[in-house]
Amino acid sequence: MNPSATTAGSRGPAVATGLIFAALAVMMAEILMGRSPGKGIALTLLAASASLLYRISFVRWRTIVAAVVLVILFVPIRRYALPSTLPFQLEPYRLLIAVIAVSWLGALLIDPRVRFRRTVIDAPLLCVLIVSMASVAVNNQRIADAGVTAVAAKALTFLFSFAVLFYLATSVIRRWADIDYIAKVLVGGASIVACLALVELFTGFNVFNHLDRVIPMLRQTGENTSLARGGRLRVYASSQHPIALGSMFALLIPVAIYLARVTRRRRWLACVLLLTFGTLATVSRTGVLSLVVVALVYLVLRTRETVRLWPLVVPLLAAVHFAMPGLLGTFYYGFFPKGGLIAEQGEGPIGSSRVASLGPGLHEVGLRPLLGLGYGSRIPSGVEQAGEGNFITDDQWLATGMETGVLGVAAWVWLFTRFLRKMFRAARRDRSDRGWLYTAFAASGTAFAVGMVTYDAFSFIQATFVLFILLALGSAAVANRPRLSAT
Repeated sequence: MNPSATTAGSRGPAVATGLIFAALAVMMAEILMGRSPGKGIALTLLAASASLLYRISFVRWRTIVAAVVLVILFVPIRRYALPSTLPFQLEPYRLLIAVIAVSWLGALLIDPRVRFRRTVIDAPLLCVLIVSMASVAVNNQRIADAGVTAVAAKALTFLFSFAVLFYLATSVIRRWADIDYIAKVLVGGASIVACLALVELFTGFNVFNHLDRVIPMLRQTGENTSLARGGRLRVYASSQHPIALGSMFALLIPVAIYLARVTRRRRWLACVLLLTFGTLATVSRTGVLSLVVVALVYLVLRTRETVRLWPLVVPLLAAVHFAMPGLLGTFYYGFFPKGGLIAEQGEGPIGSSRVASLGPGLHEVGLRPLLGLGYGSRIPSGVEQAGEGNFITDDQWLATGMETGVLGVAAWVWLFTRFLRKMFRAARRDRSDRGWLYTAFAASGTAFAVGMVTYDAFSFIQATFVLFILLALGSAAVANRPRLSAT
């Protein structure tokens, strides 16, 4: 082996990391001097891409999956589109997934290395798709009369996009190294987003609102909003909302813990801290709830190791207090408001809070118990409209019941239950480093399922795409475990 080559390979990640921080420093300097941060944005994105792709050969299918991951993480969904004359917004991720789907189908026919593989959630996922389509079919006239045919069709398109990405990933992942690679791209990319979210917190500047200055072909389609809670800015970076951003960061913290455990590299431990601080910077109670769920899963599956880390909670809270003064107090009053959390959530008209929407939402489920109003046919507006359930629920389980009935809820419960049972069993049986991978998927899946109680999860495409990528990695690890090679 060539020693110089080895040395160069080992220095690659450090050099790429240095480039990222140098690019961030340029961007911060431009902001502080009142200049347009276009050059800093370009350098940051270029350095980020280099750090994640510097070893990639573009003929590998896992590279294609990595490209999808990076687009989903770095190009805000519903905020940018490509120029087109189509009757819908041609967003970059849509074009990429469409091209990849066609290529993948072709590869299934001619490339023996690409095969459709059965997974542990095939049956429940198929049930989710069938029930969702059936709910639209039986409500076809109502949907047409309400003028939301295009809305329902778009929602179904998103759902099938999730399934396509899931099966693409499971069909091309054949090695443990592939799983680790995609995990590294996910965690590394999300950590860069978390770093830029912290920049947004301290400067008020959201890098992702200015991508069109760097990539001229992009055009903005959404409004750049500013959200606050308790007088604090709530960052949303490349996501659609702070809640969705916090949820996504929390989903990937367990994967970062796995990488830190397996590689023994400090950079992945740094990613754990970045994702944790990024979650808190969103000032999202859902994000904190997800962190608690993740901690409980680790306490169940890796009790001894988790208990040993509890003393680190105090210095972590101290670091949060000094880095983001007043944030802990904001969370305290968010969870324990005057009069109680339940009373606060129950105040106001229908659609103004979770508790206020619960009764009316269950009433809507009772009117159409089997297949609901039709998948994706609701247009939440914050207030009740003509008994059609068009009010915000901030509860994906309730929204699913309203749109696809008890059959839809049962299908999703089956999907999560099937996946999580496999992950929990594998984590308990495997005490090696791979067991930490199953623990990570168990924690992430549980956190998402619980978090669905507190926000409309499927309305936020980025976080849901990340969920399906994690489902694919977990399914590949368990279903193909005897066939996966060690490298």
